[in-house]
Amino acid sequence: MNKNVLGIDIGGTKTALVYAREVPVGIEIVDKTMFATSDVEATLTKLFEHVEQTMQKHGLTRQNTSAIGISCGGPLNSEKGVIMSPPNLPGWDNIPIVQKIFERFRIPCALQNDANACALAEWKFGAGRGTRNMVFLTFGTGLGAGIILNGQLYSGTNDNAGEVGHIRLADFGPVGYGKAGSFEGFASGGGIAQLAKMALMEKYQMGETVDWCARENIDDVSAKMVAENAQAGDALALEIIRTSASYLGLGLSVLIDILNPECIVLGSIYARNENLFYPWVEKTLEKEALSVARQVCRIKPAELGESIGDYAAVSIAFNLINQTV
Repeated sequence: MNKNVLGIDIGGTKTALVYAREVPVGIEIVDKTMFATSDVEATLTKLFEHVEQTMQKHGLTRQNTSAIGISCGGPLNSEKGVIMSPPNLPGWDNIPIVQKIFERFRIPCALQNDANACALAEWKFGAGRGTRNMVFLTFGTGLGAGIILNGQLYSGTNDNAGEVGHIRLADFGPVGYGKAGSFEGFASGGGIAQLAKMALMEKYQMGETVDWCARENIDDVSAKMVAENAQAGDALALEIIRTSASYLGLGLSVLIDILNPECIVLGSIYARNENLFYPWVEKTLEKEALSVARQVCRIKPAELGESIGDYAAVSIAFNLINQTV
């Protein structure tokens, strides 16, 4: 019998409930509902209502629903199923989310941070299919990682494996993770925006102008603006991307040397702009990474695109099923 699962993606502004089921070639996302994330009590009340409505709509019961997966930003304790004060969820302090959902529905339930959940999704259903050793990097607003080792998610001793954004790559540079010159500082949307502000200010202080950003708008510059203008061939935007990509390659070389993965999958900004980043990433890897490890590691853009959050949440549920088989 094909397995039915539910996935819950708790974000800072929106929470999504996803129903998925196994099909011969993978999984099918059957239904999805969304609602605003607010305080704990109101959000859980709304969540329970949506779960009950979805189960009733599709004839799901605790007998024919195999698992529920929950994806949420950290910090959290996946072993105990507790959300521990994520920065984007004020007031969500030590919430035993797994216990609360299990007590209500009596369906096996598991919790993972969003980077780990996305790693599971790309490993099972995206760019990492067929590998046993894979690293997924978010490369969005920030930089987080999910690690698959020997065919299993590796979350570390206390759920802090994959916090690669904290690695310092240079003595000076954009700030990420509260650290100047960090991996996240160079390889994230926030970090690229910082690089752009510095480059733009230098241009204007030299008496030059930049068509795509007036001096009074420097504080509003974004990674998206930089990427769009780099795609259009602007020299300054391309130089900003080159800096980010070169340090991205440096960070990837560390991961390749330590973990020896078959594949590193990069999401968001990289996935949308692989043509801009990859040449500089590859140039740095040729210089920095161990050649025997580099030769067996593919650098790939994430495949699941805007659907990755849906697949991530249900991937936690399918992973739980596999662990208990």
